[in-house]
Amino acid sequence: MQNKFFQRSLPALGLALALTGCQHAAQQQIAAPDATAEHILPGKGLAQHPFLYAGEWDTRKTHQSMFLVRDGKVVWHYSIPLHNAAGGIQEFDDATLLADGNIIFSCMSGAGEISPEKDIVWQYTAPPGTEIHSIQSIGENRVLLMRNGNPAQAMIFNTFSNKLEKIIPIPTTITGTHGQFRHIRMTPAGTILVGHMSEGKVVEYDLDGNVVWSAKIDHAWQAIRLKNGNTLVTGDGARFVRELNPQGETVWELTQADVNFKLGNLQTANRLANGNTVICSWIAGNNDTKQWPGTVQVFEVTPKKKVVWALSSWDQPDLGPATSIQLLDEPGTPEGMDQQR
Repeated sequence: MQNKFFQRSLPALGLALALTGCQHAAQQQIAAPDATAEHILPGKGLAQHPFLYAGEWDTRKTHQSMFLVRDGKVVWHYSIPLHNAAGGIQEFDDATLLADGNIIFSCMSGAGEISPEKDIVWQYTAPPGTEIHSIQSIGENRVLLMRNGNPAQAMIFNTFSNKLEKIIPIPTTITGTHGQFRHIRMTPAGTILVGHMSEGKVVEYDLDGNVVWSAKIDHAWQAIRLKNGNTLVTGDGARFVRELNPQGETVWELTQADVNFKLGNLQTANRLANGNTVICSWIAGNNDTKQWPGTVQVFEVTPKKKVVWALSSWDQPDLGPATSIQLLDEPGTPEGMDQQR
């Protein structure tokens, strides 16, 4: 492995870091949204929730960015070049704000942890021929990564000691690295849910790589275990979000037929404490870039699939394509701790 570990004594603000995997880039000024603008879409636009936002493969730009939004305004952002020094593609696939204010992220060429001052305090660089699209905090200073490759493997790192604590082999018949996996997530039971994106299934593994549960489902981009014991799966280009019970039966599903705006690739979805579901609709890649503005990037639906919030922010600020969103007013998030029950 080719790791580079940065000690947690944070340098002064503005110090340039030469990174091999996820390179620090000059930041561009982001204009604040007009707080008086009338929102045509349901909800309050950028002001509906405080959130951390990241999206992959914005082909319009030479740099890829993630954004922290509070009170309807971008209060922090960070960018990396679309291509690193070795010519590899970089894109933000996964990002989470931690309780200490740092943010962990994956960027295809690796993963890292960044301070509010934009200093990298931990970094993992993906070896040649591998990709990292997923990172999850699973406890203080511990993260779960998914490394696409041959072989493919999930990994648990201690980010403070930079120690690789566990490797979980994930078998796959897909040799093309990019098409293997996207987000994986650890369940409350300590197992991991893996969407085998190109193999038409979701599989739950224990930490020794044994199969605990599986279900047939095509195009699985992400699978998460809900508090009710069901599993919520996103269908990427098949454009569905589906809730499965332990028997693998569909008990709730959202598709294009349920909304009156164009859906992109549905990459991530999360069930909120109030029962609503927030969904990232990724419209990017090889699509005609002229058609991106005006499309919905993120939306929130009730259990009866009524849209109560739809976000379209392609100008002032231009948030770009939507892959990952963390609502910060939810219980358990840094700004929602007082909502814990």
